[in-house]
Amino acid sequence: MGLELRFLGTGTSVGVPMIGCDCPVCTSPDPRNRRRRSCLFVKHGDGSFVVDTPPDFREQMLEERIRRVDAVFFTHVHADHIFGFDDIRRFNTIQNSVIPAYGAPEILRRVHEIFDYIGEIPGDNGLFRPLIRFCPMTEPVEVDGVLMTLLPVEHGGAPCYGYLMEADGVRVGYISDCSRIPESTLALLGDLDVMVLDALRYRPHPSHMCVAESVACLEKIGAKRSYLIHLCHDLDHGKLSGELPENMFVTYDGLRVTVDREGESAGEEQ
Repeated sequence: MGLELRFLGTGTSVGVPMIGCDCPVCTSPDPRNRRRRSCLFVKHGDGSFVVDTPPDFREQMLEERIRRVDAVFFTHVHADHIFGFDDIRRFNTIQNSVIPAYGAPEILRRVHEIFDYIGEIPGDNGLFRPLIRFCPMTEPVEVDGVLMTLLPVEHGGAPCYGYLMEADGVRVGYISDCSRIPESTLALLGDLDVMVLDALRYRPHPSHMCVAESVACLEKIGAKRSYLIHLCHDLDHGKLSGELPENMFVTYDGLRVTVDREGESAGEEQ
């Protein structure tokens, strides 16, 4: 069966184009240079879930015509990864169910503090709010037949995680934000079919990997196919694509990658 990955957003916290910027990438006619904030939609059989709910979440759901979300996984509590969380309530209505949200205990605690009105009980007097069951992860969990394992990473000084996804013999690593991957986490990333990794810009950054750091790390991980994500306006899709080693690709909004049972993947790379 395998996994289908849909990249709903591939940009950094300000998105691309950036407000008030007339640089070549922000004004580019190439649609692959238009990047909403990072978000991943994962489909396995009839089930599906998202990793993070950025401020662009509503538009991402509409553009991809997504009508079902069985669960939400959070990587960390920065605004560009959580501020669309309220829009999950539409899926409560469509599915007539409470939706679980997963993440490391300290991440879910902060999300719940920020969205303190969200819970499993409907609002008084017919008030409409998301119905969420918060499920702190202290060990791997299985959702829709996909085993999800937390991947602790460094992201400046903020607690942050990626995810290892396993289903039908397929292994996918997803780390959208990080400045460094600890050896203990790298040890979990062997024999991957697909690896997705932060690559903010060419210049070094204190809380994100730059392109050179990301490429070096991806070469060390050695997945069959690798993808760069969380890209700022310094990076032109076409130019960067031509600079990467074989089997490394630049993500873009709307990209779909299917990973089958044999571990092979096919996407819409251009």
